[in-house]
Amino acid sequence: MIPAAQVAKFSAALPFCLSFILIPLVWTGAVLGGWWIALTPLCAWYLFSAIDIAVGLNTENADLDTTEDQLFWYRLLTQVWVPLQALTLFGLVAYVSRATHLNGLEKFGVMFGTGVMTGTVGIVYAHELLHQRNRLERWLGDILLAMVLYSHFRSEHLLVHHRYVGTPRDPVTARYNEGFHRFYPRVLRQSLLSSFRAETAMLARRKLPWHHRSNPFWRYWALQGAMLALALGLGGWTGLVLFLVQAGVAIWQLEVVNYVEHYGLTRKHLGEGRYEHVLPRHSWNAEHRATNWLMINLQRHSDHHYKPDRRFPLLQTYPEHEAPQLPYGYPVMAIAAMIPPLWRRIMNPRVRAWRKRFYPEITDWKPYNRARTPLPR
Repeated sequence: MIPAAQVAKFSAALPFCLSFILIPLVWTGAVLGGWWIALTPLCAWYLFSAIDIAVGLNTENADLDTTEDQLFWYRLLTQVWVPLQALTLFGLVAYVSRATHLNGLEKFGVMFGTGVMTGTVGIVYAHELLHQRNRLERWLGDILLAMVLYSHFRSEHLLVHHRYVGTPRDPVTARYNEGFHRFYPRVLRQSLLSSFRAETAMLARRKLPWHHRSNPFWRYWALQGAMLALALGLGGWTGLVLFLVQAGVAIWQLEVVNYVEHYGLTRKHLGEGRYEHVLPRHSWNAEHRATNWLMINLQRHSDHHYKPDRRFPLLQTYPEHEAPQLPYGYPVMAIAAMIPPLWRRIMNPRVRAWRKRFYPEITDWKPYNRARTPLPR
């Protein structure tokens, strides 16, 4: 008989299992075709936003004295997702590439939905795993990132983004008035370069060349090559194209979330290249309950940057006088980001209010508004 305490802990973690609903949804679209292929994006983008309206905000915070063993079910959740995503992704590559009941547009639609799954859930879970200190979880995170051909995200996120967030040296911090369609190609190019330079700099401090075997980019390239080879072996050239479609959609999902998380927020420059410490005020916070279930509290991004080592169930939320608040959850904000005039209408007044609240002494914001980002060297 399972102890009552374990049952209670499992029950507390259960809402975060809602993300697993995307797996049967992508398979439903693949098997039935037609309009069923729209199930996954409709669920991820609209259903959870509708549930947000129904269940309201969650302003409660977990007990920070919770021990690691009490988080067993939460840890298991992210680890179990890895083999399930692998089976789903490559199973779909093999199935869809041979599916005679699906036309070309439907096959694209199925893999678009798969990319919504690997981007909305897979990359978010990878983000949680790569922040952990043990090798198993970091390897699982690497595997998830390799499935979407974005392995360098680990180096970029840990060595560049968290260090330079809210400064011109962070490619991922979207500048004030920088539309997503300008941000996206810039961040694709600059994050790859900045992550490689960051790893090269770490090796140089140990007096090692960039091509030393300890450079994680060798692992990144090997894992991504294995994923591409597996897709080609399972589905031929069609399977490879389908795999690339889902990877592209997943990467787009990641970067639109990155755009939303930090748009217009900057750390105060203290002179001589120094900036203030990262605080909750330097990331947008969102308390929308259902979307936080789907994305394992990623919307509590203010606390994630303030305390990067906290596992997702322990991330705290903050009131408006401590952290800026998004008016809607990530799915709605991502849609708004696709329409720059609408985005500016929603967010620019909030950025200006944030500046007035936290930095009334700064009168010249031009140095903080640069859309061209110098890369770390």
